[in-house]
Amino acid sequence: MSVSVRIPTPLRALTSDRDVVEAGGETLQHLVLDLERQFPGIGERIVDEDGEIRRFVNLFVNGEDVRFLDGLHTALSQGDEVSIVPAVAGG
Repeated sequence: MSVSVRIPTPLRALTSDRDVVEAGGETLQHLVLDLERQFPGIGERIVDEDGEIRRFVNLFVNGEDVRFLDGLHTALSQGDEVSIVPAVAGG
């Protein structure tokens, strides 16, 4: 199963400057593992050492914030689009 993953500018150095990559997984957690397999170092930028989504990273599946779905256990389907969006702070 293939899912499109939108990569933010700060992580593109890990994906050879690609803004969209394909990855697979039945859940978002499996997708992160596949991304790490393909692009070493990207997984630790998305999840912390406890396996939780980092506070400053937002993940969306088809435009829905996974924090309001099942987090890393959110199920994925063929053709879904996952967006990795760094949190923005300012004042």
